[in-house]
Amino acid sequence: MQTNTPFLFDARGIAKRFRHAAIFGALEALGEGESMRFVNDHDPLPLIEQLRRRYQDQLQIAYVERAGDAVVIDFTVHPAAATQGCGSGNGTGCGCSGG
Repeated sequence: MQTNTPFLFDARGIAKRFRHAAIFGALEALGEGESMRFVNDHDPLPLIEQLRRRYQDQLQIAYVERAGDAVVIDFTVHPAAATQGCGSGNGTGCGCSGG
């Protein structure tokens, strides 16, 4: 299901030890063209690097806000990622962790 409204993911309420796993799980649940609006209390540079390595060009990363304690990032799965060469290829999302 494609939507133009990003799904909200507020990482500030998730225990730090679970955040990365929860973020990867949420991204895997996105369908083609869908976005997740990520909100955090700091700029997650190590996470961004992990995402770039894991998803390569299949995931668009766009900062919406980048202030000290208010960081908002939109993550969008490219439509081709859900159907071509990125993990599961079953049309249900990027699926990179399944590959």
